[in-house]
Amino acid sequence: MTGANSFQVSGYGPERAGWTRLFARDSLARRLDWPILLSAIALSLIGSILVFSATRNRTELNQGDQYYFLIRHILNTGIGVALMIGTVWLGHRTLRTAVPILYGVSVFLILLVLTPLGSTINGAHSWIKLPGGFSLQPSEFVKVTIILGMAMLLATRVDAGDKQYPDHRTVVQALGLAAVPMLIVLLMPDLGSVMVMVVIVLGVLLASGSSNRWVFGLIGAGTMGAVAVWQLGVLDDYQIARFAAFANPELDPAGVGYNTNQARIAIGSGGLAGSGLFHGSQTTGQFVPEQQTDFVFTVAGEELGFIGGGLIILLLGVILWRACRIARETTELYGTIVAAGIVAWFAFQAFENIGMTLGIMPVTGLPLPFVSYGGSSMFAVWVAVGLLQSIRVQRPMSA
Repeated sequence: MTGANSFQVSGYGPERAGWTRLFARDSLARRLDWPILLSAIALSLIGSILVFSATRNRTELNQGDQYYFLIRHILNTGIGVALMIGTVWLGHRTLRTAVPILYGVSVFLILLVLTPLGSTINGAHSWIKLPGGFSLQPSEFVKVTIILGMAMLLATRVDAGDKQYPDHRTVVQALGLAAVPMLIVLLMPDLGSVMVMVVIVLGVLLASGSSNRWVFGLIGAGTMGAVAVWQLGVLDDYQIARFAAFANPELDPAGVGYNTNQARIAIGSGGLAGSGLFHGSQTTGQFVPEQQTDFVFTVAGEELGFIGGGLIILLLGVILWRACRIARETTELYGTIVAAGIVAWFAFQAFENIGMTLGIMPVTGLPLPFVSYGGSSMFAVWVAVGLLQSIRVQRPMSA
């Protein structure tokens, strides 16, 4: 079970592996977690409709083509699905051996953001401009490499049978691995991504079976670190203004509090069934900024109502439930940690995105997984789905 090809599942030799077995009765297709796959596809398709509704009339954004964002969202989804297939084909165990390379590349890319090659979009200096009008946000891929890197370090000796739980030295190494890219991302500054990474680290440590003292210690250190970041002026003015608006939405309703207020109006006006697709007054009137990305949930709330918004949350819940099941049923600690890290990532990012549209979380610029427009985020979450599928595919037949 340590082979590089993910199609070499238990009970099958390499001579039977390959795409020809994809739809055999006892093949890969039967081992895939279809609830996760179908839920992710459904969310991406719903997202394409919401993105189209939010951008079809915004000529200043769509360059006069109402289908501009729709086509790109579908293209991003297609590339994401291809990356998922490639991840399953390689297998999470093969990627385990490639972690040093993946980690080095991801750190190099986020360092590029701090050079003149970096670009600022919506106040966040966390992008690299590419030819053809495309942009890359390396911090999205750092989430994947942190999960894989920490899982590799924490699980190596446990899976080999040398240790029952990761020792303190191993935990320190894993934390050091995560700290380097997190500090670089904080310098951009991209506070939202750092918050997700912190939650990922906590989820990974909890799943690894390491001492709870590390978890409580990190929570305490994180609290002190947040205070230090605030006092030392690491945050940009716009980020401080966002937190101030979260604490008091009426502080500047025409300025920093505008997004949150308009988002609440949009969702509140949707009622139970919504105003109807493409008929939302807030969406049609273009009152909610960044509605195709950070605030895409407001389109669902206004035009599809509580039912539509609830459906999105339900589909996300299915993915989290099945991912938790994969983490619980795998027989190797490495797979458990990877799946748990993805659960922590998806759960917090979805909660933060939906929460900021409802006014219960500060605005941080995090996309809604699978739904928001954006190539880097779409690619990263589909790679994560591929990792989950690979863990399930390679588990023993009895599991």
